[in-house]
Amino acid sequence: MFDLVTASMNRPLRDRAPGSKVVSLAVHGLILGLVVGIPLLGATRALPEVPAIMAFVAAVPATPPPPPPPPPAATRAAAARPAAASAAKTPGTFAAPIEAPSEVRPEPATTSAPEATAVAGGVEGGIEGGVPGGTLAGIVGGLGSAALPPPPPPPAPAPRGPVRIGGQLMTPDLVKRVEPKYPDTAAALHVTGVVILEATVDADGCVESVAVLRSRHALLDKAAVEALREWRYSPLVLNGVPTPFVLTVTFTFSTRS
Repeated sequence: MFDLVTASMNRPLRDRAPGSKVVSLAVHGLILGLVVGIPLLGATRALPEVPAIMAFVAAVPATPPPPPPPPPAATRAAAARPAAASAAKTPGTFAAPIEAPSEVRPEPATTSAPEATAVAGGVEGGIEGGVPGGTLAGIVGGLGSAALPPPPPPPAPAPRGPVRIGGQLMTPDLVKRVEPKYPDTAAALHVTGVVILEATVDADGCVESVAVLRSRHALLDKAAVEALREWRYSPLVLNGVPTPFVLTVTFTFSTRS
């Protein structure tokens, strides 16, 4: 291996022959000439033809005819004269006279013919016993003196809910009052205080429901509710209608005699 590197050994494939080098150069030059020369053969000085631009042109629309000329002023004046002349020849019924009358004539009656006929003897085609100036095909003998039917009774007032006592609305008279019983158990425990209740009274004055607004003790609340349910009031009448109401009642429980 060292001999091959230092070229101290004879190698038959590396003979220095000048002919092979010349042939190799000639072949490479021929190939390079063909690669460069073949494209140059197709080159030309003439420019490529540019395609023409295609355009579509529409025909110009026909011009509309001009409007007809207005009629001359003389023709319009001549057409307006007959209308003015006819209007002047036929004045209105209530038009003021242009010339002074030669004599004084009585004014014609302004009452129309149908009204005069109705006053004199009724309307033509009417029914016997009708009213002068009435409609055609009325009631035979007229309306007469038949009494009109009485008006319908007014509708009953809608039921309303209970109103709250206060302000200008005074509490009705208390007919029956029952004091609450102090429970023995509460007295033994020395339970005292204030119980506030809200009572709903029906239209007859009877207490129908009770709600506790302020509680002190279950025993005191129960005694206060049972006593308030037995209370009776006079009915509250508003606009002639008995109305339920709501009021607040306060009970005070104390051990003092």
